[in-house]
Amino acid sequence: MSIEKSIIRKWRLLGESIQSLSTVETGETPEQQLKRIELVRQDIAAFVSYYFPHYCTDKETGKPIAPAKFHIQAAKEILKNPNLRAVYQWPRGHAKSTYMDIIIPMWLLCQKQRLINVLVLVGKNEDNACTLLGDIQAELQYNKRYIHDFGNQYNAGDWQEGQFVTASGVAFFALGRGQSPRGLRYRSHRPDYIVIDDLDDDELCRNEKRVSDLTNWVKEALFGCFGSDGGRFIMVGNLIAKNSVLQNIMQSNGVKVSKVNILDNKGNPSWKECWTKERVKELESFMGYRAFQKEYMNNPIIEGTVFKKSDIVFGQTLKASQYKSLVCYTDPSFKSSATADYKATALVGITSDGYFHVLKMYAAQTTVAEMVRWHYEIMNFVGNANCRYMIEANFMQDLLLDEFKKEGEARGLHIPITGDKRSKGDKFARIENLQPLFERGLILINEKEKDSPGVAVLIDQLLSFQKGSRAHDDAPDALESAIWQLNRTHRIDSFPVLMHSRKEQRKHWF
Repeated sequence: MSIEKSIIRKWRLLGESIQSLSTVETGETPEQQLKRIELVRQDIAAFVSYYFPHYCTDKETGKPIAPAKFHIQAAKEILKNPNLRAVYQWPRGHAKSTYMDIIIPMWLLCQKQRLINVLVLVGKNEDNACTLLGDIQAELQYNKRYIHDFGNQYNAGDWQEGQFVTASGVAFFALGRGQSPRGLRYRSHRPDYIVIDDLDDDELCRNEKRVSDLTNWVKEALFGCFGSDGGRFIMVGNLIAKNSVLQNIMQSNGVKVSKVNILDNKGNPSWKECWTKERVKELESFMGYRAFQKEYMNNPIIEGTVFKKSDIVFGQTLKASQYKSLVCYTDPSFKSSATADYKATALVGITSDGYFHVLKMYAAQTTVAEMVRWHYEIMNFVGNANCRYMIEANFMQDLLLDEFKKEGEARGLHIPITGDKRSKGDKFARIENLQPLFERGLILINEKEKDSPGVAVLIDQLLSFQKGSRAHDDAPDALESAIWQLNRTHRIDSFPVLMHSRKEQRKHWF
């Protein structure tokens, strides 16, 4: 095994940083030191704040970042249960490796009674595991505050070789996935703390047999490392696929699961001490809906299960007055939190030969007032052309009507919106009916709106659409409803001819 020079250089810089940021107060009395030691053994937040300023300080503001409630709960849970079987399903950027690989093991080590004898850290491969192991060796070797309170830690070995031992005789080992752990021990001790860190990756999860084989390795060879006294068995990661080792271990008997998303059920950051709503919103805007759901909301979505990206076509549209009919359809929701449904408004026109052009698309987790303003932008866009404005009748309630009335009085112009009273039936079946229209090239999206937030949401939600998914589908629902209304009132005498290629379709459109 050979660790890259850049990684070794990075580790040395980490050691220097730890040393510089963990200076000890020279004027402290022995009584003050003992009082602090007693405190940090009981209080994980105090432990993190004092010994790990390099992990719990905002680099931009310089302000301390306190642990989240789920960090504290996990630490207490691991401390009190020596035979814990647990999966910590936390999103990216939520310090799962920092806590499970470094902070919590060092907290267990400094208790009055030592709670770890042999720690095994498992990564995607041996180099990855060794690099993770290097982080805790750097702390034990260079953290002046920890050494000052609990004595010299490092004794022998090197993370680059996949193992090292502390002065008190605690052994640390690194393993890559699938490596044989049989016979792993240090002196008379078998492993008693095993942490599996982000074992899954996209390539692995595409192969069911590999996932099955690796799950068996975790349950058999790796779990079998424990001696008769057992130990703490911990797996951390975010759910990137339903076919994954993480998913399989979560479904195993006796496993406690801690699931944390970047946003809680009320749409607030789960780690509010670190993340702001604005920062999360920017993150989702850049990544797109599907990627954000996978990496930060533990909601993996298979792209293109129903709708294929290749069937979504952009092109030039007609003037509003040239369409046989226009429908502006809104699928609203009353909650504006980040986990609520999206409000969605679609402006769709039908051509004389039966093609559907998506002229405008709005979709966001926003307020009713903002949704109402979308309609005025659409009214301005269509000008003198006739357009029907429709909304689900179930939402034609006083609150919604008041918002339209208030905005209309302020502008001196009211939106002539009516309720859609049809019984819609199964939502999945309705939206799925759009698929052959996309496949046949009968739906075209305004190319001038290609980079608009609403169209981006529409495409993301179309590609995320699948049976049983928890993904949002409000934009496709609004699109389906608009097209249904156009079809109902404008029966086409002859169905559009299916072109054999996109080139032929474009000739027909333009």
